[in-house]
Amino acid sequence: MNSLNNVGAKKEMEGKIRGQIEAIKRGSAELIKEDELYEKLSYSVSNNIPLKIKAGFDPTSPDIHLGHTVLLNKLRTFQEFGHIVYFIIGDFTAMIGDPTGKSETRKPLSKEDVLKNSKDYKEQAFKILKPEKTKILFNSWWLSNLKLDEFIKVSSNYTVRRMLEKDDFEKRFQDNRPIAMHEFIYPLLQGFDSLFLEADIEIGGNDQKFNLIVGRELMKSFGSIPQVIMTMPLLEGLDGKNKMSKSLGNHIGVSDEPNEMYGKIMSISDEMMIKYYELLSYISNEELTKLKIELDKGLNPIIVKKRLALEIVERYYDKLFAGNAEKYFEDKFQKKTNPDEIASIEFDGIHWRKFIENIGQEASYFDGKSPKPVKFSPLEPSDRVRINGASLLVHINAASSNGEAKRLIKQDAVKLYFKLYDTDIKNSREIEIKLNEDSKIPYLIPSNSNEFILKVGKKKIYKIKLKNN
Repeated sequence: MNSLNNVGAKKEMEGKIRGQIEAIKRGSAELIKEDELYEKLSYSVSNNIPLKIKAGFDPTSPDIHLGHTVLLNKLRTFQEFGHIVYFIIGDFTAMIGDPTGKSETRKPLSKEDVLKNSKDYKEQAFKILKPEKTKILFNSWWLSNLKLDEFIKVSSNYTVRRMLEKDDFEKRFQDNRPIAMHEFIYPLLQGFDSLFLEADIEIGGNDQKFNLIVGRELMKSFGSIPQVIMTMPLLEGLDGKNKMSKSLGNHIGVSDEPNEMYGKIMSISDEMMIKYYELLSYISNEELTKLKIELDKGLNPIIVKKRLALEIVERYYDKLFAGNAEKYFEDKFQKKTNPDEIASIEFDGIHWRKFIENIGQEASYFDGKSPKPVKFSPLEPSDRVRINGASLLVHINAASSNGEAKRLIKQDAVKLYFKLYDTDIKNSREIEIKLNEDSKIPYLIPSNSNEFILKVGKKKIYKIKLKNN
């Protein structure tokens, strides 16, 4: 019986480990080495000890964009399995400058630039990472205290020949372009971070592979268990070609306004959409596989992109903002109502009363749809008014004549919207009134309303604001 129990427990543990590996590997470019990852996870599951997952971010700009979040999302995956993330802000190494991908020596950042750029990193990172499973560290805390004799000992474990194996260095050496000595130091210091922290796993973009390997090999040289390396693909930006970058203007920032963020995601190509799902979405592998099958069967890519845009905006804001952003997009690009081109019109009390006749308070109103008047709560302040819709449309140039205005109203093409607030001012609902061709029919509008949206047909929208007087 005990033997059967042991077999069952072993299978359960094996299932947990394989489940972690499957989730961890999703979307990754390379894993060095999977058997070592299995051993580390096996030890972690058996002893209920979380692994140390390291990722470094040089604060070369103050904003994090979705390209950065590829790593953050993967770190979040590790956290879901109980592991601890070491989020390293490379304030010290940023002052040296990472040579990766550079065809010439990069100008190092000043200490002031680094501090300024790293100020918002923590807040932005916690939009994705779990604070209770995250340690945010600045590598200046240990690198600034590294003694010269200690650094010489570290650097003695790497040769110039090995450094020249780095693609960027090799190309520049062959082209007889300068390579400054401090550029050799950068990978060593990044590697020392791993040695100092005794990282179990380090994650980076696939352009960081050389630097990650330096850390792995330094750990071997100093007798530490080497870190497993996982590289992630670089996320192409909105142009679909180049790495997402603020300097190229092809980025989607995590601090972009909801409407802008939603619209940018909707602008990615159909070909790039699945890669964005793999690297940015939190849907399960099973859901992703199902989505791919549905697309192959002819599902409209716009539906799939809208789902992704909704998910991402909701992640960085909330469900309400995401829903509003979706409606904004639909109005502007699908219904062609051009919300950006809403005409804003301001009335003072005297001019407004030319089109609105107040005829006293009432406990109900006619909304243009219900056969009977709709009851207001007695707690909601309201006034019964008649609206001379035709004159109003002509006055604001929404119609060229009274005849055209009356025709639009008769066709139910003129709608007035206002917000109706409950007793709690934070809660509101939008009321829609279809103007009736009979201007003598009264409508009930809250007396404290001072802003209305007037929609005429499908494309004309006017925001009417009332001055306090």
